Formats: sequence, C-alpha cells, structure tokens
Amino acid sequence: MPDLNPAHDVLPFGAAPRPTTSVDLRARLRPALLDLLGPTVEGADRARLDAELDGPDVSRLDVDLTGVRVRVGGQGAAPGAERASTDGHETRDVEDVRAREDAVLRRVRVDAHPLLVEDVPVDVVAEAEGLRFRWVEDTAGGLGIEPVEPDDAAPLSGHVRVAAPRDALVETARRLVATELQNLGLTLASLDVDLESAGPRSVTLRGFARVRKGILSASVRAAGTAEVDAHMVLTVRDLELSSRNPVVAALLLAARGELAKAEGHRVDLVSDLPPGVRLADVRVDVGETLAVTARFA
Repeated sequence: MPDLNPAHDVLPFGAAPRPTTSVDLRARLRPALLDLLGPTVEGADRARLDAELDGPDVSRLDVDLTGVRVRVGGQGAAPGAERASTDGHETRDVEDVRAREDAVLRRVRVDAHPLLVEDVPVDVVAEAEGLRFRWVEDTAGGLGIEPVEPDDAAPLSGHVRVAAPRDALVETARRLVATELQNLGLTLASLDVDLESAGPRSVTLRGFARVRKGILSASVRAAGTAEVDAHMVLTVRDLELSSRNPVVAALLLAARGELAKAEGHRVDLVSDLPPGVRLADVRVDVGETLAVTARFA
C-alpha cells in the first residue's frame, strides 16, 4: 500500500510531477535555495548551482556561495537584490498526500571562498553523502521534498571546514563587546584579544579591555578555554571576567554570574546528537586564520 500519511517540513518544489531531467532539476533548485537562504541574505544571485538527476535520485548537488553576504540580527537584503520571499513559509506540512517516492541525494557539496557573515569573510567547505528524502505530491498538484532523518542504519557521512581570518573575528568581537558594555553604561576604549591553541581540540581566549564610565577609566580582563577530548566531550573551563576597579567590578557582577554557571559545563558531542549523526573527529587550528574542521562517519 502506498504511504499517504501527512508529510511534514516539506520544501515546495514547484508543480508535480517530479523532475525527470537534470535541466528541470536545476531550474527548480534556484527558487528553492533562495527560500532556504532567507531574507537576511544579500547577493543570492551570485550563488551557483549544478546538479545531476539519476532516476528519482540526485546523484550530485554542488552549491557555491562565494560572494554571498549574510546579515545577522534581522537586517534584510539590500533593495533590488535577488532574495528569498519573506512570507515565512520556506517549508510546510502537506496533509493530503497523493503520492510519495523514495530518493537519495548521493552527494552534496557546499563551497564558499568566501561567504561574508556581516563583514567577516568565512571560507566554507562541506560535503555529505547518502542523504535520503522523498518526492511528495499533494492532491492539489504541488510537488515537495520531504527530508528523511538519518538513523543508525543510514548514518550521515561527510565533513565540514569553516575558517575565518583571526583579525576579522577580533574586530567583530570588539563591536559585540562594545554593544554589551554600552548596555551596562560603559564605553569601550580599547580591546586586545589573544587566541591560543593548546592542542588540536583546544582554544584559549584572553582579552584585555579598557573601559570608561564618565571620567572614570578602568581595565577589564577576560579569559576562557574550550576543549574537546578524545571522546568528543566539550568542556568550558577557566572562565574569568574581572576588574580591579570596584565600580566596574560591580557593573560586571551579573555577567560574572552567567560565566559561573558555564564554568565546567560539559557537552557530549556524540550522545547529544540525534540518531544517525556521529561526530568522529573535530579539529581547531589557530593562526592567522581560525579554522574548525569536523568529520562525521
């Protein structure tokens, strides 16, 4: 018997029937990608797509997001830029299903050299294999893609590397810190940030800031370490936020309380992931570029 149960989180993909040629598949992919990227993305017209169809399966999908800009915090794309619709219906539920067909995205690769997140150039390479999905036709004649979550019988396989210039990350941190201090009634005069790697899975941050409140000037020190052990357990430790000035120290009291809650916090990156998603390794490289690499198997 065909499976006609309601489908959830379906990505609209035009009118039924499903694509039968690679040309048709590629023509439908761009509007679907724009919906996924959302209205906070500028320059979506720069995204390049290539794909091949093999029966119901997509044998490969290559996405290049070089030059695309992502705005954080609700800022939309520039007027006139190609972008996703803003109706908030990127995916939908389909109650009246007419037909389903199982399929596999055999390989997908996403590149960006770079993708701009705010003003930070982020280099991205991500690849995954064996992603299952279903072609879903509804009784109104629409077509959609219903994702099938990985499980232990068909786990996610792939890798991802994300890298960004250290100086650009520090400048972004400077802007964020200035905003947070402003909320406390303080003005950021200067900020120095140092990132160090004590191993392939450990990063230590040390910061020294000079702040002002009226005619008062004081220094603030911050530090913290994030480390992933061989069992893929992330631990946050050695958190510090202090000032020798009693007035500034009092203003930082609430922030220090939040840091105290995070001290020693552990996250099991293996058991906390959903079934079928197995993190095999993670690496952090600190130099002129900060790079994080993860491998799934």
